[in-house]
Amino acid sequence: MKKSLPSLIIDSAILLLFIMVVYVFAFSDSLSIIELPDSFYHLNTIFLSILIEALPFVLIGVIIAGIIQIFITEDQLKKWIPKNKYAAVFMSCVVGGLFPACECGIVPIVRRLISKGVPIYAGIGFLLTGPLINPIVIFSTYMAFGNDWQIALLRMGLGFLIALVIGILISFLFQSNQLKTSVATVSSCQADSGSGSQSFLDKVGKTLVHAVDEFFDMGKYLIIGAFLASFVQVYVSTNLLVSIGEGHVASLVVMMGLAYLLSLCSEADAFIGASFSNIFPQASILGFLIYGPMIDLKNTLMMLSVFKTRFVLIFVVIVTVTVFIMISLLQGFI
Repeated sequence: MKKSLPSLIIDSAILLLFIMVVYVFAFSDSLSIIELPDSFYHLNTIFLSILIEALPFVLIGVIIAGIIQIFITEDQLKKWIPKNKYAAVFMSCVVGGLFPACECGIVPIVRRLISKGVPIYAGIGFLLTGPLINPIVIFSTYMAFGNDWQIALLRMGLGFLIALVIGILISFLFQSNQLKTSVATVSSCQADSGSGSQSFLDKVGKTLVHAVDEFFDMGKYLIIGAFLASFVQVYVSTNLLVSIGEGHVASLVVMMGLAYLLSLCSEADAFIGASFSNIFPQASILGFLIYGPMIDLKNTLMMLSVFKTRFVLIFVVIVTVTVFIMISLLQGFI
């Protein structure tokens, strides 16, 4: 979405102001006369760590989104995607599983794919498996659980199956692309941006322009989501959640709730999940590892900026119910 120069200036000013505020509160000694609670500094540290984890993947995501917008046409995408919706969902889940991205970095990519004509159910398959079962995530899971492949393979296999089920359910419930009107309108106006006799350098330049535009568009929601997630981590007692997580059902609910609220990067969440191994059963840990990359707090906010609110709410419910049922059915076997 190409913005006007004043709009870009405003977004840049907001970003610079945010950086200045973070610097002043985190690194300046000039505020030593102000007595701030330790929890504030703890919140600031977690907030920055979430941003540092997520920003590289968002940058990768917006660059790929720019490449899709400029270099790939709708006709090319239509040739690659199977006409059968079940085959399309399966293919999107496979491609997502091979694609190293986190749950926030993949949102701009999926938005661009859907605006180019990819069916909503295929986009959702890609969105779900990309952060969940890509090679980096599976290897980090293997390392986090003491070089044991069991949890890593269960995460990959069950996660893929759940993504397939969700994609198929979405295909029955939604036919249109579900993009917000403003997003869909701007995308249709830019539909011919990858066509014509432009030179390669011109296309690269336009790709970078789109990437910057996407970054500012997604970045503000990432910042809000990261702040809310860090606030929850500091001011919501984990011990309280653990204390109510007795029994298979309660522990699964608690671990899925933690996965949503903590909003951890999927490349690192296995190390946090492993720390609960002595507290919760293995099935609940698996729920944490599968549910978090599919949907979390910051990811929800970023999706709300792209998709219609009704779709996002239904999507969250479908993901939550599907993960809960599938893990509950599995509890007796692991």
